[in-house]
Amino acid sequence: MGGLFTPLSWNDAGFILTGIWNTILISGVSILIGTVLGVLIGFARAESNKTVNFLLGSVLDVLRSVPLIIQLILFSTFMGVMGSPLPPFFAGTIVLSLYTMAFMGEVFRGGFESVQNSMIVAARSLGMTYWQALRYVRFPIGLRSVFPAWLGVALSVIKDSALVSVIGYMELLRTSEQLISRTQQPLEILIGVGIFYFIISYPLSMYGRRVERKNAL
Repeated sequence: MGGLFTPLSWNDAGFILTGIWNTILISGVSILIGTVLGVLIGFARAESNKTVNFLLGSVLDVLRSVPLIIQLILFSTFMGVMGSPLPPFFAGTIVLSLYTMAFMGEVFRGGFESVQNSMIVAARSLGMTYWQALRYVRFPIGLRSVFPAWLGVALSVIKDSALVSVIGYMELLRTSEQLISRTQQPLEILIGVGIFYFIISYPLSMYGRRVERKNAL
């Protein structure tokens, strides 16, 4: 049995760092794309009529309601059945970005709707066009007010990125699983994984709370 398992060593550092980098990469790209799409969807819902709002809301409800792990498996399997399998990174990024968009869309919709119409009317009365009022009034105020909520969604996405391992993406959790199989040291490895997520999440969470308190003053 001694030949089957080998303990952790410094030689595993590169493998672990690869998993960390892959986690940061797919999380960052998905948050960026999801945020941009969320701004567009949130604005569309805030400005559209009831019919369009209902249709967009229905799509977002589906994305938010179906567990992410099921979305990942279904999308990856569907692309394979269609004869166009995607690398795990691209498949995971697409699904995770749309999942992020579904939550970001609601966050930004609330932000845009929080800007009082009287402020827009005042801007228009000063000679601003519709688009200038959006650029200089609604967007800056609306986006600033939702930063804590945006940060909360972003932190959730970072942690949810671990689920992309189910389609073969070598992020931190998957590399950890392989190390556990080889070393039979699950406690040490999983504690290390937990510390990594804590180091990323806790400072950002505290910063979000600080911004939220400042905005409340």
